[in-house]
Amino acid sequence: MAVPPQRPGSLKGTRERIVTLLRRSRLTANEIAARLGLTHNAVRGHLAALQREGLVREGGLQRSASRPAVVYELIPGAEAVFSRAYIPFVAHLVRVLQERLQSRELDEVMHTVGRRLAAEWPRLRGDLPQRVEAASTFLEELGVLNEVDRLDDGFVIRGYGCLLAEAVHGRPEVCRAVESLLAELLEVPVRECCERGERPRCCFEVAGAADDAGGGTTHRVGR
Repeated sequence: MAVPPQRPGSLKGTRERIVTLLRRSRLTANEIAARLGLTHNAVRGHLAALQREGLVREGGLQRSASRPAVVYELIPGAEAVFSRAYIPFVAHLVRVLQERLQSRELDEVMHTVGRRLAAEWPRLRGDLPQRVEAASTFLEELGVLNEVDRLDDGFVIRGYGCLLAEAVHGRPEVCRAVESLLAELLEVPVRECCERGERPRCCFEVAGAADDAGGGTTHRVGR
């Protein structure tokens, strides 16, 4: 399952310098090495790490008088990793929407956002317990450490942080987007039960097997 690239904590020092060069233009390992004063093998090691982290890819071959050389480039969409504008933009956007829309209207907007986000990823496979575990892994890939608890009437995914903490700021409407995202992917009713205090935490209740119709995408708001 593909997820957007995320800025890794190891992106500093030489790797950060390599990424800065690649943000300007596509380069071979030898070209990077010459500009940074490093050996070819050292640069190749850093490039391999950046490829594993989902920031860099091979972008074809550069023909030369001797032999072709691999050209490296940032993956499409990688520029979003370096932008610091998204969080304040989303936070202010939600604030303006909250001021101008009725609560019910804002809820529906966020549910629509969640459904459209879900359309960018494939549906989860397997029976409901398998799909819930896959959803848990999906949330961790997006940046939220979590665990799954089995309940008598379903499951609950409890996060140890908030996926959209900087944008939520106590606004339950933002959580509705993730609620709908999970409901679409799991194809069963989902209800957010997030903590929105000083240290917000994601929490989503997932309907049990009795509610699993194997194809519905409705979600239960329960308010």
